[in-house]
Amino acid sequence: MQNHRFIFVCGLHRSGTSILFKSLRDHPEVSGFHNTNSPEDEGMHLQTVYKPSGAYGGAGKFGFNPESHLTEASPLVTEENRKKLFEEWTPYWDLSKQYLLEKSPPNLVRTRFLQAMFPDSYFIVTLRHPLAVSYATRAWYKKYRIYWRRLPRIFEHWLVCHEIFLQDQKYLKNALILNYEQFVADPSNYTNKIYDFLGLSPFPNNQKVLSSVNKKYFSMWEKDQKGFLSGFVARRMISRFETRLNRFGYSLVDVERADSIAE
Repeated sequence: MQNHRFIFVCGLHRSGTSILFKSLRDHPEVSGFHNTNSPEDEGMHLQTVYKPSGAYGGAGKFGFNPESHLTEASPLVTEENRKKLFEEWTPYWDLSKQYLLEKSPPNLVRTRFLQAMFPDSYFIVTLRHPLAVSYATRAWYKKYRIYWRRLPRIFEHWLVCHEIFLQDQKYLKNALILNYEQFVADPSNYTNKIYDFLGLSPFPNNQKVLSSVNKKYFSMWEKDQKGFLSGFVARRMISRFETRLNRFGYSLVDVERADSIAE
């Protein structure tokens, strides 16, 4: 383990972490999970040390459970578990490479735990407008005929998880916060900022990145605001969440706003 640097991509389900993960994995000095038969090659499904997000309700819910938030104070932080986690992940990494990459949505609320397990860790935190994340998450659940997860609750989950991360950030040695909106606008520039942060050489982003996906969800929000019942829900969401959301550079009133909160 001491011969490697660990990169953890952090961001909720539907936040663009998969395409970011694939982009970083393409760098010749980075090894990331590939063809693992795990959903989206996520490391949380390839280990037995800690519980995956599904154990706490899955997308749009796991962050509400205090047990999903892990820090260096967790009893799971032991030398035995450190070796076990590394051994369970190593079959999916090329250990000839110094930088080892992993991404899973719960990483957002487990940064301090992962840093305790792997001290030489780097955290890439990507934020995406919670309207896009919430509508996409709700659509995913409707696909599987799960209708009881409502938009306001999924939206609040975004806020809760990111607020937990901001509280944890001051304990992290190496963390970089960037916006999904910045990434899709200029993928190569975005990934090269990350490589510079990691101490890696520049490398072009060869992944197919769609730049206008958010617009579909912003149109849904605009339509909802004009509806009778949905309009009431939208106004209530603005009243309840706008101030909290502004802290992250986003707005429910000015949906195109995507200010960076990177320090």
